[in-house]
Amino acid sequence: QVQLVESGGGSVQAGGSLRLSCAASGRTFSSRYALGWFRQAPGKEREFVASHWWSSGRTYYADYADSVKGRFTISRDNAKNTVYLQMNSLKPEDTAVYACAAGQTSDRDYARLERGYDYWGQGTQVTVSS
Repeated sequence: QVQLVESGGGSVQAGGSLRLSCAASGRTFSSRYALGWFRQAPGKEREFVASHWWSSGRTYYADYADSVKGRFTISRDNAKNTVYLQMNSLKPEDTAVYACAAGQTSDRDYARLERGYDYWGQGTQVTVSS
């Protein structure tokens, strides 16, 4: 139905930047699907990072976790069926496996929850050293 493949992870020093990509494919995928990023560090639960969704037919909206607000930017290229996560001013606590997700919700609060998404990528490792 929908397949998601992340790329762009790697190792960087604190204060550096990385750009993650998530390419979507499948016969049922729509440009109106909500797309989100979640992350999971070793020994911790998976947490919301950012979301991007279509609401009124004209505008996409973005939402961010407080821990990354002002440092990370989510964006979408519909022509490429790809969502990006630009990560700047990275901190060691950003170290985690980052996974993208796709769903049909247009609700801001629901898009912050794992259950708001139907499809998940396998994740890409981001390591930030001090």
